[in-house]
Amino acid sequence: MEVITVREALRLAMEEEMERDQSVFLMGEEVGEYQGAYKISQGF
Repeated sequence: MEVITVREALRLAMEEEMERDQSVFLMGEEVGEYQGAYKISQGF
């Protein structure tokens, strides 16, 4: 089993769910411009 950080796990889970269900979206402060707190939304 690969060891990943909590940050990576959160990002991967959000990405997976957004790909699976097109009605899921991410909304919040610093999501786009700063890539989210601790860069969790980086690449979205």
